[in-house]
Amino acid sequence: MGVYLNPGNEEFAEIRRDIYVDKTGLIAYMNDLIDKPKPLVCFSRPRRFGKSFTANMLCAYYDRSCDSYALFEDLQIADSDSFKVRLNQFNVVSFDVTGFIADAKENGTNVISEIKNALLQELREFFQDCIGAATRNLGRALYEVVSKGNAKFVFVIDEWDALFREFKEDTQLQKDYILFLRNLFKNKDLTSKTVAAAYMTGILPIKKFGTESALSDFKEFTMADPLILSEYVGFTESDVRTLCAAYHMDFEEMKQWYDGYSFEDVTSVYSPNSVMNAIKFRKYRNYWTQTETFESLKRYIGENFDGLKDAIIMMLGGQRVKIDINTFQNDLTSFENKDDVLTLLIHLGYLAYDQPAGVVYIPNREVAEIFRVSTKGGRWREVERAIGQAEDLLEATLCRDSAAVAETLELVHEECTSALKYNDENSLACVIYIGYYTARNDYMIVREFPTGREFAVGGSQL
Repeated sequence: MGVYLNPGNEEFAEIRRDIYVDKTGLIAYMNDLIDKPKPLVCFSRPRRFGKSFTANMLCAYYDRSCDSYALFEDLQIADSDSFKVRLNQFNVVSFDVTGFIADAKENGTNVISEIKNALLQELREFFQDCIGAATRNLGRALYEVVSKGNAKFVFVIDEWDALFREFKEDTQLQKDYILFLRNLFKNKDLTSKTVAAAYMTGILPIKKFGTESALSDFKEFTMADPLILSEYVGFTESDVRTLCAAYHMDFEEMKQWYDGYSFEDVTSVYSPNSVMNAIKFRKYRNYWTQTETFESLKRYIGENFDGLKDAIIMMLGGQRVKIDINTFQNDLTSFENKDDVLTLLIHLGYLAYDQPAGVVYIPNREVAEIFRVSTKGGRWREVERAIGQAEDLLEATLCRDSAAVAETLELVHEECTSALKYNDENSLACVIYIGYYTARNDYMIVREFPTGREFAVGGSQL
């Protein structure tokens, strides 16, 4: 058992001893790729969405240095025909890129060579008689190991995009890193003979150069388009109902706080970390602050692009905003317009994306709270004042003080609506939603009841 080579199954065993939701169906998908052309997957998701848990699961399943049957025999993957065929049959190379850059905040030029050297060193320790003394190329070393009759390798790379996030201005380092990955997984003479499969996970999708992916051989699954892996993005509604029943938690409140992400095949997806913490601490609240500050969101929504502020205000007011996600270059610097910023926020988990409709929105109460805090000060003072008046507006409404209600709503209207959209119906609805922003703490907000034949309106039936 090594640090990077065949790390064993203890990490996954520890996960199974905690609150656990079965996501092993993903293994069946990976198994189907083995022995087929381009068995390479990049599945990007935000922080708090179980990326490292998935990486540990894959390591435990494929690692030939351990026996993981007992960890998986009662899970979904056990029903697959490939379960026993692939279980613990491969050499696993697993590493978290952030581990190599922890001491390189000022200079990332040595990170790639450190990754190569660390993997080569462990390969030599495990396969002493297989790798030539003069071999310095990682791909060549893998080939030499397999050519001597050893099992192929499964790569599991966590936080694959860390270099793009930590050294976002260093374009040469990013290009060198992409070249390293290309050489490792795109060498037709070596890769097909040595790599059984590769799974990369991170926050950002694979970097684009123009309109093309920098690693075109990888199958990509993202928060904008997870395709057939939608149910593995986070917890599904079925998952959360089961957890709430098992731990005696209020499902409707859980839904209000942490639901809201939606995909074409799975229309209700929850933030896993937040659900788990709500169960552990028996309390519904904002758990994002434990893993990330508000500063990143504040920085991005403060970008000076036409229409960005109006779009954020509309979403704070419960509206959905049209978006074109195709120009985003999958990095943290190449912003050309508001849609690029909003697309980044999809991948960071701050916004949800309705792909068929092509719109973005704030998914739930937890994320709405992050936006509220992030819009304090600066160019958001009008919105901050409007939200600050929400308690007074609710009190005036409950006291049936129509004059105070009208006066407050007029102030909110003037501060949060541009002159061009002053009388727009959606803008007026947005004003009311922002005006009663804090009411969501105690009331369920319903934007509009359906009307028409057989619907109840005002206590009467039409």
